[in-house]
Amino acid sequence: MRAAPLARTGHAELVRLILNVLWFIFGSGLLLGLAYGVAALICFALVVTIPFGIASLRLAVYSLWPFGRTIVTRPGAGVPSGIANILWVVLAGWWLALAHIVAGVAQCVTIIGIPFGIANFKLVPAAFWPLGREIVDLD
Repeated sequence: MRAAPLARTGHAELVRLILNVLWFIFGSGLLLGLAYGVAALICFALVVTIPFGIASLRLAVYSLWPFGRTIVTRPGAGVPSGIANILWVVLAGWWLALAHIVAGVAQCVTIIGIPFGIANFKLVPAAFWPLGREIVDLD
């Protein structure tokens, strides 16, 4: 009786691994990770924007390997992260979220691209409002 849940868990992990590898190669995971990484380096170089650089690094890691993880709100985030998020939305968040929406819709046109489109839709909240959130495993 106990072998069935273990088999399902192993199967789910295998499917996530396959989807992550395909996302990394074909679903723009590598390109997104590099783009967010470059944005993080620019933010670190400007010193004042280091919190945005940390958020960009978090997005880079999440965009490299999105399947099997999700975004949750960090309970300790307060008013400063909310104010910084407003600045982020004005400067970068709205066009990043829009780019993920457009890419997700384009990928959902084909049956094979639907999981990648869903992964792009999962990146929208993080791209739009990244501070005060964290990325956690589904398990």
